[in-house]
Amino acid sequence: MNRFALLSLYRSLVRHKLYAALNIGGLAVGIAVFLVLGLYVRFETSFEKWLPDYQKVYIVQTNWTLPESPANGAYPHTMGGLLDQLREDFPGTIGTRIRGGQGGGTVLRDGRATSENIAQVDPSFFSVLPIPLVRGSAATALAQPGDVVIDEVIARKYFGDRDPVGQPLTVAVDSAQAYRVTGVFRTLPANSDLKLSILVPMPRTPPSKNWYRWGSTTLQTYLRFDDPAAARAFEGKLTAFVDRRGTALASPGEKPSAFQQLRLLPLTRLHLEPQGQESNSKTTTVTTLGLVGLLTLLIAIVNYVNLATARAGLRAREVAMRKVLGASRQALIRQFLGEAILTVAIAALGGLIIAELGLPLVNAAGGLTLTIPYGVVVPALIGLTIVVGVVAGLYPALLLSRFPAAAVLASARSPGGGRTGTRVRETLVVAQFGLAIAFMIGTAVLIAQTRYVRQTDLGFKREGLLVVTSMADSLVKPANKPALLSALRSLPQVRDVTFANASVGGSGESNSDNVPLPGVAGAGPSLNVVAVGPRFFETHGARLIAGRLFDDAYGKDNASNQDQAKGRNVVVNRRALASLRIRSAQDAIGKTVGGNRPRTIVGVIDDLRFDSPRSPNAPTYYVYYPKVEDIGTTIATIRFSGDPRTALPTVRALWQRLVPDVPFNGETADTRLTQFYEADDRATRLFGIGAGLAVLIGCVGLWGLASFNTARRTKEIGIRKTLGASATDIVKLLVGQFLRPVLIANIVAWPLAFVAMRTWLAGFEDRITLSPLYFLGATAAATVVAVLTVLGQSLKASRAAPAWALRHD
Repeated sequence: MNRFALLSLYRSLVRHKLYAALNIGGLAVGIAVFLVLGLYVRFETSFEKWLPDYQKVYIVQTNWTLPESPANGAYPHTMGGLLDQLREDFPGTIGTRIRGGQGGGTVLRDGRATSENIAQVDPSFFSVLPIPLVRGSAATALAQPGDVVIDEVIARKYFGDRDPVGQPLTVAVDSAQAYRVTGVFRTLPANSDLKLSILVPMPRTPPSKNWYRWGSTTLQTYLRFDDPAAARAFEGKLTAFVDRRGTALASPGEKPSAFQQLRLLPLTRLHLEPQGQESNSKTTTVTTLGLVGLLTLLIAIVNYVNLATARAGLRAREVAMRKVLGASRQALIRQFLGEAILTVAIAALGGLIIAELGLPLVNAAGGLTLTIPYGVVVPALIGLTIVVGVVAGLYPALLLSRFPAAAVLASARSPGGGRTGTRVRETLVVAQFGLAIAFMIGTAVLIAQTRYVRQTDLGFKREGLLVVTSMADSLVKPANKPALLSALRSLPQVRDVTFANASVGGSGESNSDNVPLPGVAGAGPSLNVVAVGPRFFETHGARLIAGRLFDDAYGKDNASNQDQAKGRNVVVNRRALASLRIRSAQDAIGKTVGGNRPRTIVGVIDDLRFDSPRSPNAPTYYVYYPKVEDIGTTIATIRFSGDPRTALPTVRALWQRLVPDVPFNGETADTRLTQFYEADDRATRLFGIGAGLAVLIGCVGLWGLASFNTARRTKEIGIRKTLGASATDIVKLLVGQFLRPVLIANIVAWPLAFVAMRTWLAGFEDRITLSPLYFLGATAAATVVAVLTVLGQSLKASRAAPAWALRHD
């Protein structure tokens, strides 16, 4: 690169300020979008990679393959005693367990109860998951039952500037216990699914009756291996292990591994791996947004190359004069490449500035905490600058440097690549707008789907519902629950109160049960089982399709202390009818299923969707418990009237007065359901930002090409007007020239958008129809945008006086 390239670039930028702003600005915006979305992809794919030796850690997954079961799929949880049995069968197994985590316990201090991310772990925790400690020894920090290890945030919160090591801390998980702080670990970063703030030793006595029950899933089990080969070899032994140990999973003569398998999942894949029957939504979202960033950059590069090659043709006489004055072809090639690289470097710097300025807005829109790692970004931008500069500068450099100087100087106009150059530019416009239209279609579909899942019928009345999950806290004694519910019913805004072991938002238990069918061989389909209290369906506003709801007047409705061999009444949801081979809701009433544990259907209700719209709504049957103390995990649901901003504080105040040692956890149903929509809402916002800027870049390029084409055809327009063409004829001619590639771009956009959106919508059970209106609407919008973009230049050219146009050069 020499001073001629710098001087030539300076003159070009100064003489053509608008062109320079459009060309550099479009590329800068594309680079900024690529940087921001690239940072998002980098963040989402970096989970747990901060952990030393993360590649050696695997989580044990429980994979279910039950016949017709709603619980089929892989889950990152196991039974509590799995690690004990693995160590018995495979001596030398290195592992640890995590029971609890986010909101997993309570700190009792100064008469106040505070919910914290507390987990019970094995003493081997830090040898498997080597989270850095700032105080204490990893080898001995959890050696004794009374030890507790806290993170830096908890240390400051409860001990201020004092040294926390050796200080007492009362923590309640299953019950309140006094601990002594033995270590402090670094606060875990944002890119971690390990929501841990306080670690206490796993109880030496199993805290649950299901600790060694195969089929239960009570905690997470992590194993450590020296290399992937050792992990694969260990996983190969797990099928025989399940068949040997999990005999309770199957009937005599059946292999337990036919119903349950154990799999090893690398720790870093856990964040993006779907659980159960959920779709691979996280991976799809990350991949989609990564492609948006990449394609937006591609659009910007195409736009830049298009404008650069188009404008280069206008410099043919400059090149001819340089040749006359002795410049070699190699020198001219170096000059053009140098100018292009310098221009891209300016755009890259501009893109970095835009990304830095726009990142707070993107973080706010996406609920993110992204920052720019300059040590990674700057070298990447340098490489991008060189590649794009060479690509953009090579064609005009080779094209212009070969023009004969005499022919160019004798020509009436500057050469611009002829018909071939025009076709190349049109092809680039087709590619550019094809991607832009696909983005517009995608944005419309994403917005429509996210609105649809928020407004769709969930089978119950979500407004006016308050869910109190703190009722399930182990510190709330079963004997105290009736009085709590009675006190809640007495509040002025409360209209109804019920309880169950499941609730809106997905909290509670998830149990399934095989239901044998009369005349059908085998264990029968597997259905979800939900235990409910009085007025559960009435409180939620569930719709009764056939039969009746539970009533204390019917003895068999009561499942408490009832001999299952004598039978019980159940209510099923609409989805269960197909699993039970029942043709209609009316046919279901009075039917008895369940084999030696008879269950008689007395009512059919519409499906209640308490979970994510991406999870299939499971076939379910409900059993009735009149007494709250008879249900293990209890969650209270309140139907209230009036403003939730007054109802929630009222319930909280009552709770804190009656149960001061248990933190209050209560939210409206709408708030709890929001968690299921946040990821898709965030993806839609980021996609919309990227798509909008991609369309803007395409419009900038189209405007630049319109300006270039109009300038090249000024004399032609003058001649046409002299021969009688009207201003309207000129406008039609120029607009039509650019409308053609935009319309052709739909051939690229429609199939691309159709495949992408159909794949994305497949992740939802309740989804919109991929209507042709989205495609036609995006095409119409792109057409209008294209017409408005070139209309200004066309009107200006059509109004020029023929005499001025014929003298124009």
